[in-house]
Amino acid sequence: MTATTPTIDEQRVEAFVERVVLDVGTAMRGGLLYIGDRLGIFKALAESGPVTPAELAEATGLNERYLREWLGSMATAEYVEHDAEAGTYHLPPEHALPLADEDFPFFTGGFLQMIVPTVAVAPQVAEAFKDGGGVTQDQYLPDMYEGIERGTAPWYKHHLVQEWLPTMPDVQQKLDAGGTACDVGCGGGLAAITIAKAFPKARVVGYDVHEGSVERARSNAAAEGVADRVTFEVADGAELPEGRFDLVSTFDVVHDSVDPVGLMTSIGKSLREGGTFLMLEMNASHDVEENRNPLGKFLYNVSTLYCMTTSLAHGGAGIGACMGEPKARELAYASGFSHFRKLPIEDPFSVLYELKA
Repeated sequence: MTATTPTIDEQRVEAFVERVVLDVGTAMRGGLLYIGDRLGIFKALAESGPVTPAELAEATGLNERYLREWLGSMATAEYVEHDAEAGTYHLPPEHALPLADEDFPFFTGGFLQMIVPTVAVAPQVAEAFKDGGGVTQDQYLPDMYEGIERGTAPWYKHHLVQEWLPTMPDVQQKLDAGGTACDVGCGGGLAAITIAKAFPKARVVGYDVHEGSVERARSNAAAEGVADRVTFEVADGAELPEGRFDLVSTFDVVHDSVDPVGLMTSIGKSLREGGTFLMLEMNASHDVEENRNPLGKFLYNVSTLYCMTTSLAHGGAGIGACMGEPKARELAYASGFSHFRKLPIEDPFSVLYELKA
């Protein structure tokens, strides 16, 4: 057979090169977004109104020359508005909310904080592409776990007690009466602390295999005044005590666990009769075509550089963030649960399932 030379569409080539340049610039801007969050520049802009680089330098104590270049990046990305005549830069209030207000329901600062520690492990992940395995949690910068905590904090501040638990009235009744709840993969403990504050009679425990996260969780509980009712332990969720809890929750945990079926089986056994497993996962499909959207673009990246690789590092399942409801249902039944219900929650980022034995 004679190979045919494909016809090249020069305009398509040119458009694609522009796309690559755009993506590289966006990736590099990620470092500056990280800096803007870490140094409080976004918060300073939110408070100041239109400012010159010199005025921003005076307000923040940072170097004017670096700020001028940083502001140029933010202006070309349309994060900030530039008044060429006045020489000022302005962070619009609509941008300030997600960038600078940690109480805003869609605050993004935690995700900005995750950029550098996630990209920093790319060389190790590249080796895993060739040899298998992956990157363990202790290989990430501490920023990674603080960023995850800040990024997921709005779930607990604005949704857990106000919207999610009310879809399970039996769970609320048990916690009101002094039931016991457990959050597996608790991270900084915010979910467990939120439940403890909302249900003063309940006893709450959090488990995580990452020691640094458990230390942060204990500190957070003490700061919130609930350390007497919330305990945190460095422990594997696949080895939970049996018949102990009325509610077990996992928030964005199952898809990156080493042994999802083992974990969920352990959770099922840890529930008291009539107990509930609340499972939050990303609102994504298992189908690439259905994930052609901003969330899908984000999830495949963070999945490769964190979720999947931390599982594969231990010879795990490596399911990845774009698990989808069919896989969640499959795992539930494989783990011994007979009841699987998608909760009636409308959320652009998360989907929640109620599982019972």
